[in-house]
Amino acid sequence: MTAPAAAIDSVRAETAPLLAVRDISVRFGGIIALGGISFDVLPGQVVGLIGPNGAGKTTLFNCLSRLYIPNSGDILFDGRSIMNAPRHAIASIGLGRTFQNVALFDRMSVLDNVKVGCHSQTQSGFIASFLRTGGVAAEERRIEERARELIAFMDLEAFAALPAGPLPFPIRKRVELARALAASPRLLLLDEPAAGLNHEEVEVLKEQIRRIRDHQKVTTLLVEHHMSLVMSVSDKVVAIDFGRKIADGTPSEVQRNPDVIRAYLGTEA
Repeated sequence: MTAPAAAIDSVRAETAPLLAVRDISVRFGGIIALGGISFDVLPGQVVGLIGPNGAGKTTLFNCLSRLYIPNSGDILFDGRSIMNAPRHAIASIGLGRTFQNVALFDRMSVLDNVKVGCHSQTQSGFIASFLRTGGVAAEERRIEERARELIAFMDLEAFAALPAGPLPFPIRKRVELARALAASPRLLLLDEPAAGLNHEEVEVLKEQIRRIRDHQKVTTLLVEHHMSLVMSVSDKVVAIDFGRKIADGTPSEVQRNPDVIRAYLGTEA
């Protein structure tokens, strides 16, 4: 390959979307939950997905996670369709997710909860694990190191040995985020990460999202109602209403969009 051709391929790799949502539609009986949604997420971006309650945001996230099967359209991850990927393979291909309702193993320690997130990256089979071969021991050491690295990254070292169940809600949310990162995702889906947090905790979350992008090199797509958070951390914002995209652009562009103003305020403002 000539030097100019190599340079062109490098530019294409940087500008090609990591996630491409193409005309996704979902119907529940006669209800159109999503009607032809399309947008891109570029590598290294933080993209906010906003809309009023019932707009279809979580439905779209469930399509990206393969929990729902769209009636039509396609979802491309790194240029390849994920429509035929089994649900259990989503983590291994590079997509991680948190949920609105934190779901941890309450009786397990914070460390063990984060280690669970590494499961999709393991290679040892059942027999090797049962026999405790040398390869399994080495893999377990790598998992322990990765989990402790993420616990330090998320400022959870003081809680590492404690059971997750009794911990304060903001700490539990941080544990869930560390667990999602443990699978080494290329794209992280955050489903209302600011829900239940106070002002100070939201400020901490803002910094965590930025650090995840800058230090962990993870692209992020977040669904969120907290407009201050979305507009301050997002490189791009996609707004949907009644299952249809009404705006797609920079935070300032979307904030000024009359359809977005109408959807939230019921007026042209």
